[in-house]
Amino acid sequence: MKGSENNGQYSKIDKNTTLRGNINAKSDIRIDGKVDGELITTGKVIVGKDAQVKGKILCANADIEGVFDGELTLSGTLSLKMGSNLKGKVRIQKLIVESGAIFNASCSMHSAEDGVKKLKNVDEKEKQADESVANIL
Repeated sequence: MKGSENNGQYSKIDKNTTLRGNINAKSDIRIDGKVDGELITTGKVIVGKDAQVKGKILCANADIEGVFDGELTLSGTLSLKMGSNLKGKVRIQKLIVESGAIFNASCSMHSAEDGVKKLKNVDEKEKQADESVANIL
């Protein structure tokens, strides 16, 4: 997996890991375990074939091979692989569905500009929060 801005680096949640909470990242993320919460990244999210994700994801692009239940907002492309199971609410620019994928969601599609604006707003909020912390220190 090629990292977006981090020279090929990405974060990984291993198969034997269960995570509850919020994740904010500026790199690609691969999930092979269980996640329950909110995940925000300017990179790509890959939900592996054994993964179970419940919650909210905001990212640039996503490949789903496992189970996702929740709200998914992408500035780019959602790719559902054979054997994937997606339920919930989806807002994307492009959709690719392989034979054998289950897609049981309400889906709305947006322009590329709308998706980029959404991620840009998240990035600006993170910068403001970083500056606030730096001012306190």
